[in-house]
Amino acid sequence: MSKENILSVKNLHVNFRTYAGEVKAIRDISFDLNKGETLAIVGESGSGKSVTTKTLMGLSEKNAEVSGQIDFKGRNLTELKEDDWVQVRGNEIAMIFQDPMTSLDPTMKIGMQIAEPILLHEKVSKQEALDRALQLMKDVGIPNAAEHINDYPHQWSGGMRQRAVIAIALAANPEILIADEPTTALDVTIQAQILQLLKDIQKERQSSIIFITHDLGVVAGMADRVAVMYAGKIVEYGTVDEVFYNPQHPYTWGLLNSMPTTDTEAGSLEAIPGTPPDLLYPPKGDAFAARNAYALDIDHEEIPPMFKVSDTHFAATWLLDERAPEVTPPAAILKRWEQWQKMKEN
Repeated sequence: MSKENILSVKNLHVNFRTYAGEVKAIRDISFDLNKGETLAIVGESGSGKSVTTKTLMGLSEKNAEVSGQIDFKGRNLTELKEDDWVQVRGNEIAMIFQDPMTSLDPTMKIGMQIAEPILLHEKVSKQEALDRALQLMKDVGIPNAAEHINDYPHQWSGGMRQRAVIAIALAANPEILIADEPTTALDVTIQAQILQLLKDIQKERQSSIIFITHDLGVVAGMADRVAVMYAGKIVEYGTVDEVFYNPQHPYTWGLLNSMPTTDTEAGSLEAIPGTPPDLLYPPKGDAFAARNAYALDIDHEEIPPMFKVSDTHFAATWLLDERAPEVTPPAAILKRWEQWQKMKEN
């Protein structure tokens, strides 16, 4: 049974006008989000992950030029005026930011901060909004919530502040939650708790989540589908199992090869050499070519199209062209391919 599509991004471009010239931050990306699923967008810093999510929320900088389509409930969000965004932002699409300390108002009581979106989007009394805020505090696992509803952010730990930020995002019961690296500022134990909380919330509310991260280890336990971003483009897109066990793009190989697993041998982790390109002057061909040990001559000349690996799996690499020579990926990737074959047989 096909899943219901809730958000569709088509041919999205985001350019920033700067004194140095035009930065092409997002270069023609397309993806879909289905109801009740988690789509993870992964990639190194500067790959365009956060610019994408800010664009989805109508939070682009003043010097941004946005083109393409973001279809949500029969509307193209790229055409909304600021007044129209008030109804969408926080109400239908909400965001959990990376650093809870900078996304909470240090001068306002936490209970009131959670109640604020309810007061903004619904006709309820202040007391009713605070009652709902208290319930949300309990829902996100804040202990002794009634005793702490009048606390200020500085009185709470990082993990508790992140729970408060999640409660604010949930306050108006949005259909889509965008989580922008929500566990980066937290220690490993608290990270696991927050990730489990998001999974529980999703199951209970049937919400859809766009999860932004550079940590592929987090993706494995969270996502249904994965979009791998590099230099403002999506270079691989598929189900979580396809991207983890049957990766096709050399950039995805590099990301997976730099991630420790339970059977990683000592000294076998490898960093991707070099740095991402300057998007003031995007490369002529495949943006990853200069860092790619498997690059073909055509990679330096032409941007590869999205090749179809399966009905749900696509990758933008010339290695998938029928004319391309066969290459042997790193040993760790060959192991993943072997696992993939076993998974398909079972």
